[in-house]
Amino acid sequence: MRPLDIITRYYDPSTRAFRILREHGELVAERSLKAAARVGHLKPDLAFIRDAAMLHDIAIFLTDSPGIGCHGAEPYVRHGILGRDILDALGMPSHGLVCERHVGVGISAEDIRCFNLPLPVRDMRPVTIEEQIICYADKFFSKNGSDTPREKSIAEIIASLRFYGEDKVERFTGWVELFG
Repeated sequence: MRPLDIITRYYDPSTRAFRILREHGELVAERSLKAAARVGHLKPDLAFIRDAAMLHDIAIFLTDSPGIGCHGAEPYVRHGILGRDILDALGMPSHGLVCERHVGVGISAEDIRCFNLPLPVRDMRPVTIEEQIICYADKFFSKNGSDTPREKSIAEIIASLRFYGEDKVERFTGWVELFG
């Protein structure tokens, strides 16, 4: 099934949330495919990357994020695990793992305990090369509700990760060296 067909199951195409999700997914997919080209020797699955990048934020509609047109009840940090539930139910467990593992630069069980996050206590860090590529590419684009998406600089991303620990900065800078 095509990503836009899945997205339109949950989003009205005339809404702001749909537009933001689609544009964000397209930006992340494009950046992901460029990153994948830099590690072609690792044989990343390009079709999977394109589809999973489009779907990685499928569950934002369930979150309380009015700035991006989403009026659900869940905290935004839960959109990853909620997306996994949606895609698992559609028989797309690998895509679901991308949803779960892309938040931040991945979230460890220790992070969940330390920051008292409203998530099940388990490791949610990207494992496969495809998961890492999408997580890396996603950091460059925020869904801030602006009509003009803006790509963040590496310095801006690093500054935003510092609050969560130097290990997050190290993970991201390792991806910068690998992907781009």
